[in-house]
Amino acid sequence: MEEYILRTCNLSKSFGLKDAIRNLSISIKKGDIYGFIGPNGSGKTTAMKTVLGLLTPDSGTVELFGEENNNKALKCVGSLIESPGLYTDCSAYENMKRFSIISGGDEQQINSLLHFVGLADAGRKKVKSFSLGMKQRLGIAVALLGKPKLLILDEPVNSLDPMGIKIIRDMILQINKEMGVTFFISSHLLGELEKICNVYGIINMGRLVEEITVEELNEICGKRIKITCDRPEQAEKLINQHFNNVKKITTNTDSIEVSIDTSYISEMNQMLVLAGINITEIKIIAVSHEDYFLEKMGTFNVGRGVGKYA
Repeated sequence: MEEYILRTCNLSKSFGLKDAIRNLSISIKKGDIYGFIGPNGSGKTTAMKTVLGLLTPDSGTVELFGEENNNKALKCVGSLIESPGLYTDCSAYENMKRFSIISGGDEQQINSLLHFVGLADAGRKKVKSFSLGMKQRLGIAVALLGKPKLLILDEPVNSLDPMGIKIIRDMILQINKEMGVTFFISSHLLGELEKICNVYGIINMGRLVEEITVEELNEICGKRIKITCDRPEQAEKLINQHFNNVKKITTNTDSIEVSIDTSYISEMNQMLVLAGINITEIKIIAVSHEDYFLEKMGTFNVGRGVGKYA
């Protein structure tokens, strides 16, 4: 039986007349690195804040570690929302000491985490003189105090340079693998989420559009053969009879799409022609992950300079 770390059921939150999230139901399993994707203002941060109890939902429930609306479960959750709330006139170590009073963690864990995020040698340097990347790494170290089972990160690589992004990305993968921490992450950098996530939640206008695993996404977006012909249903039957390694066939009114090794395209073409199928076009097609997400989002603000995930 699969163990769920976080589930929401019909979670809704409004600000005045504006629905920030509406009937949001997401499911995150133990060990997942769950990427939360959607356009600016789609409700990602509101959803995360509501899960953390920073906002009170208008309706719906939050289930953490199998317990519904249980504040005690929040002790097993670490978070970094929007930007690290750090004591800027204190050193990294002093910050860790202060937050450990609330979150837990002893001297050994503090020193271990500072070493892990590469800040063990920061000494007495005050946080206000840290680079953005250093602040983000310290924020993650703070979030790891008390050994949480779930880490919620809102835009953890926002505005970082390529090296800073790679450092945070590698840290997330290492924490997930070695510490067994489950992640709930939002980011506007789809290319970065692709490198770490194993499941995605697509949100738009406060509503969940789809949850999809990387395996499912790769199957949908993988290369396939599209055949435009006069008898697609007959073509589908012949292909299934002739080829035993077809993964999937989608039949349309005037075409079929065959998920199979694309090296079979010539053999497939010849077989159908000899069977009397009139083919007007045969080609290899593929859908990028970006195109897939854009299609799921619809044509949001297309032509008005807005189309970036956030």
